[in-house]
Amino acid sequence: MTRPTGSVLRLTVYVGENDTWHHRPLYSEIVHRAHAAGLAGASVFRGVEGYGGSSVVHTSRLLSLSEDLPVAVVVVDTEERVRAFLPELDTLVTEGLVLLDHCEAVRHVRRDDGSGTGEAPR
Repeated sequence: MTRPTGSVLRLTVYVGENDTWHHRPLYSEIVHRAHAAGLAGASVFRGVEGYGGSSVVHTSRLLSLSEDLPVAVVVVDTEERVRAFLPELDTLVTEGLVLLDHCEAVRHVRRDDGSGTGEAPR
């Protein structure tokens, strides 16, 4: 995988928590495809409240409305690599919002202890 520093492109995909792709959560499919494409990193963030094109507010505060909360999938890499990944989203995202932001990566540290836990070696 790449380790970008300097100018990067941030891809943010907003979808619903219940959106699926072939019986798999859509956000998970996006992350796995980004990983397979060798992109530097991807994370999924679950919203506690939000609304989109339907104008229906979804919130975790009310039990009856706590379904289909907003989810943001954030992918970061060089502009060239992120833009090359965009056609993957054309087939996956039928409802939602896709944003691109130019950012500056000032630090990208990965622990190489081999444990996969993200903890520093002792």
